[in-house]
Amino acid sequence: MPADGLVGVTAAAFDELGFALLPEILDADECSAIEPAPLPEGCVGGSRCLLPLAWCASLARRLQAHPAIRPLMPASHVAVQCTYFEKSAARNWLVGLHQDLSIPVARRVDAPELKGWSEKQGELYVQPSRAVLETLIALRLHIDPCGDADGPLRFVPGSHRRGIFDPATALAERASSGEVVCSATRGSVLAMRPLTLHASSKSTGQGRRRVLHFLFGPRDLPFGLEWPMVI
Repeated sequence: MPADGLVGVTAAAFDELGFALLPEILDADECSAIEPAPLPEGCVGGSRCLLPLAWCASLARRLQAHPAIRPLMPASHVAVQCTYFEKSAARNWLVGLHQDLSIPVARRVDAPELKGWSEKQGELYVQPSRAVLETLIALRLHIDPCGDADGPLRFVPGSHRRGIFDPATALAERASSGEVVCSATRGSVLAMRPLTLHASSKSTGQGRRRVLHFLFGPRDLPFGLEWPMVI
């Protein structure tokens, strides 16, 4: 199922579906201005290291304040991470059906509600409670167009409302509810609830699909957790 009928959906529809495609958030010139933005040494596709950069922090604030995006999240939310993804014929991968369950934190806290501690690129991650995960919103800014051949995300609508899935029940949920392919034009933003089941295929085209994936959440976290940084 394509996402054609989901462009510009209301905040209520976003909360029901778990995702929304918002076109023309940036124009072509603004996307081109991002391309030469300096990246830290070693920052490649999949790196989570961008938010401390001034241009990235400024872009996070701008996205959150955009009239099409502002109704989708609480005004008190803050940007806590930006991940850079680049998929092309040379750098290609697929992602199986999953939910985004881990968040970056400043330090380890011992609490029974916290599990799955890990370290990625020198940063600490944990899987918090469902209640925390349900507050989060991600904005995926497409620097390049992402057509059907470029490995766009596919979502199982409404799955974020049904808790955390194990692999077998995730597949059953997709079989029952179907999935929506979210191809995106250049400069569009794909807003998503991280608990929404999603997947992507390998790119079969010759272009590249670059995305800045911003994560937003409440400034204060439970259990004594703290974000590594907030914008």
